Amino acid sequence: MSGWYELSSNDKGQHFFVLKAGNAETILRSEQYESKAAAENGIASVQKNSPLPERYDRKDATDGRFYFNLKAANHQVIGTSQMYKATAGRDNGISSVQTNGPSSTVKSV
Repeated sequence: MSGWYELSSNDKGQHFFVLKAGNAETILRSEQYESKAAAENGIASVQKNSPLPERYDRKDATDGRFYFNLKAANHQVIGTSQMYKATAGRDNGISSVQTNGPSSTVKSV
């Protein structure tokens, strides 16, 4: 099964999305958006940029864990991964976003 996006809002009316892999694991989280349309534009940006290796910014957290940001062509962060214990996990996460990011399936939660 391929991945999908879950589009949600919080109690403050802000909208956000997560990208889920085929096994339902969250592999990318967005920032908070003021409107649903802006969050949908964020999804479109992930769909467009996720296949491109140069859009991934590999990061090291201060606690020794690893994560990545997916960036748009303008260098704006459009999604952030979970924290990983090893660089191999981070690299597998990037590979999963590259595979699942182009999905056109969006579920409102």
